[in-house]
Amino acid sequence: MKKISYFGMFAALLSSPAFAAYDGEVFQAEILEGLDLVGARANAEVADPAPGELGLDVYQSADAVQNTDIQMFIPTSMYVRMGGGFNLGFATDKAKVGTKEYESSGSWSTLVGLGWNLSSYVRTEIDFQESTFKFSDLDDIQANYRTLGGMLYFDFARRYVQTGDITRRRTFVPFMGLGAGFGQYQFDGTGGADGFVIAAPRATLGFNVMLNDLIGIDIMYQYQMMIGNGFGWDVRAGGVDNISNIMASFRANF
Repeated sequence: MKKISYFGMFAALLSSPAFAAYDGEVFQAEILEGLDLVGARANAEVADPAPGELGLDVYQSADAVQNTDIQMFIPTSMYVRMGGGFNLGFATDKAKVGTKEYESSGSWSTLVGLGWNLSSYVRTEIDFQESTFKFSDLDDIQANYRTLGGMLYFDFARRYVQTGDITRRRTFVPFMGLGAGFGQYQFDGTGGADGFVIAAPRATLGFNVMLNDLIGIDIMYQYQMMIGNGFGWDVRAGGVDNISNIMASFRANF
C-alpha cells in the first residue's frame, strides 16, 4: 500500500512542471494575443475587445480612450474672455437733470478679461469694461463709462471631475463673482457729471456652458454700485448709483 502511495506522489511531482509550463504558455499566449489586437486596433481601428478576462483587464484603458462617450478634459491654468451685454433700464437708477429723471434706454457694455484658474472651484480675473448709456427722451445725449476691475469667481460645481486616470469636464457650471473696479465716466452735453468713478461692489451671478474642451459661453447678471459725481447732469458730487447689466461672453481656456 505504501508503494502505491509513493508511486502516486512521484507521478504528481513529475506532472506538476508540465501543468506549470502549460499555465505559463496560456498566460503568454493571452498577453500576446491582447497585444496583437491592440496594435491592430491602433492601425485599423478594430472595435473588438481584447480576448479573455486577463486581456480585457490589462487593455481596458485602450478601450476607454477610444470610447467617444467619455469626454476627456485637460485642466487649464488661464483663460481670456470677450463679450458684451445690455443694460437693464428698470434695474438701473435714472439719470437726473435738475428735478427731472430719465431712464436708461438702449444702453450696452463691452468687456475683455484675463483670468487664472486657482482651483476647480475658484478663479480670479482682471477685466476692462466700456459702457455706453442712452436715455429716454434724450436723443442726442449719452454717457460713457470706462473701468478696469478685478473679480474673484466661485463655481458652484467642479469644472472637471477625475475618475482614475480619466478627467472629465462638466458642460454646465453655475457661478458667482465679487469684486470692484475704477475708472472714469463722461456725460455728453453741458453740465455733464464727468470724473472719476469707483465700482464697488461689483457682483455677478450666472452660468457657463462649454462648447468644447477649451471654449465656453458665460451668461451672467452684473450689478455695480457706482460711486462718483452722480448719474446725470448738474447733479451733486459724491453720488451713489446702481447699474445692472446682462452680459454674455466667450471664454477661451489655455
